[in-house]
Amino acid sequence: MSTPEDSALGRAVAWPRRPAPEALFPIPRAAQRARLGIGEALPFHGVDVWNAWELSWCDPRGKPEVAIAEIRVPASSPNLIESKSLKLYLGSFQFERLAGDALRARLIDELSHAAGAPVAVTLRDPRHWDEPPPREPAGASIDALDLEIDHYGPPRPEYLLADPAARADETLTCALLKSNCPVTGQPDWASVAIAYRGPRIDRAGLLRYLVSFRDHADFHEHCVERIFVEILARCRPERLSVYARYTRRGGLDINPYRSTGLAAPPNDRAPRQ
Repeated sequence: MSTPEDSALGRAVAWPRRPAPEALFPIPRAAQRARLGIGEALPFHGVDVWNAWELSWCDPRGKPEVAIAEIRVPASSPNLIESKSLKLYLGSFQFERLAGDALRARLIDELSHAAGAPVAVTLRDPRHWDEPPPREPAGASIDALDLEIDHYGPPRPEYLLADPAARADETLTCALLKSNCPVTGQPDWASVAIAYRGPRIDRAGLLRYLVSFRDHADFHEHCVERIFVEILARCRPERLSVYARYTRRGGLDINPYRSTGLAAPPNDRAPRQ
């Protein structure tokens, strides 16, 4: 009989006891974007909003401190940061003695270096962890549509349809988005809000399209960019934003936002986050 010690579950993982920026693993965005027909001139603005729930370090006298880190990586950065490497990097501060302001400055510097662009970091202390309260994305949910679905990958943009004779200015939400991590194969679960103005998007087709990511392996950021560019190409809205709120794995949740506009998104935690 096998035991946990015989499996991957029983293998020790080396954890740095001093800050380890070398643990950060940048992944260039360009190759995946090229497969979507995206060149240097991006068809969107946006940001990847990360929440790190397991950040801890020691104050200058050695007493442990904790905070939730909000990390904003601009979509224009040449690199995204692989999430397991970010977890390892953040965990390497657990015995480091420094003031909160010094920690924040160090995170900004080292994460910006890895991303290749300025990264914003905000630390929330325990007094503010319940602000704002969790809530579902605002909009009309398409989850309850009565459909028969039998395709779960690869994504099928041909499901996306819009009626040029009908106009809409609305936000459609779906809590059924799921894809797989291309590194570990683990499932990634998300709610997504799609706000647009233009020809009315067929809701049944949109739901089938989102479900077709269910067995698709890609990073959160690339999935959202695929959704954005394929809706833009096939439905031709005048205004569009796609905001996915992924559930956390390893103490991190990643929430990519892509939009035709410049406005920055809120960081409203969904109930299952």
